[in-house]
Amino acid sequence: MTHASTRSWDAVVIGGGSAGLAAALTLARALRTTLIVDAGLPRNGAAPHSHGVLGFDGTPPGELLERGRAEFERFGGEVILGTVVTAAAIDGRFDLVLADGDRHLARAVVVATGVTDELPTVPGLAEQWGRGVVICPYCDGWEIRGGRVGILATGRKSISQAQLLRQWSEHVIFFANGSVTLSPSEQVEFAARNIEVVDELVVGIEAVSDGRVAVRTHGNAWELEIIFTAPRVSPNDHLLRELGADTVQGGPAILVDARGATSVPGLWAAGNVVDASLKVPTALGNGMSTGTHVNEALVRADILHAVAGSRDSGE
Repeated sequence: MTHASTRSWDAVVIGGGSAGLAAALTLARALRTTLIVDAGLPRNGAAPHSHGVLGFDGTPPGELLERGRAEFERFGGEVILGTVVTAAAIDGRFDLVLADGDRHLARAVVVATGVTDELPTVPGLAEQWGRGVVICPYCDGWEIRGGRVGILATGRKSISQAQLLRQWSEHVIFFANGSVTLSPSEQVEFAARNIEVVDELVVGIEAVSDGRVAVRTHGNAWELEIIFTAPRVSPNDHLLRELGADTVQGGPAILVDARGATSVPGLWAAGNVVDASLKVPTALGNGMSTGTHVNEALVRADILHAVAGSRDSGE
């Protein structure tokens, strides 16, 4: 394949969401030549607002990312909208080829490619995802406080999700949908807090007036302020695997240490790709933390290079 161009960087960050932008901004402010390669598909892209982001509560997710990109570029960073199609570690550097054929060489790579949410297969749910159907009580609980709240169960995690949402509303309806059976003690706990349980299968979800949503079974319908669910989460970690990163013993997750370092020298990971529970604020903190450790590793490499050069010159 003929490459359109080849460029070299101190660091390439793959993924331009909250964690990736925070890592890249930290590196750019440390005077590192830094590139972000972003596919433009943020996990929260369907949501109209981001909540719980200190100083920016209620700001649309896209606007937060726009501001982040502008800040990063102001410190000399560059953003490319695209995807990495091949990645290899060669002679102490990473060789990345993008879908457009351009080649980028990096001393360090931070993978912040997030996750894919695999939604329950209920008609109408995908169309309401991020608006009438959401995942995070801490992100959306305040906005629907006191309203009628539905839980579309996907497994046992949904039981604790229902009890948590009872904090925001006295009107919580748990749709078991054939995915979970409450134990006798859980039935007692639900009854004690007046959480209604619906055992009928859900056949559809649709928007109704005033931004509300309806859950339909074969025989009934419930109008609700919002529905919470817990989709199955799959990390977008194929690049980490392609570059040879180890997985956690006994499991499929990529192994990273507290700094965000993988088992491959110079290869780092940040954000939802290694911790699906991170929200926007915590992903920002995780990305910044990883960025500082990447820079410190580069500083150490710079020291070793300078010492070797000094010895070679006979000083």
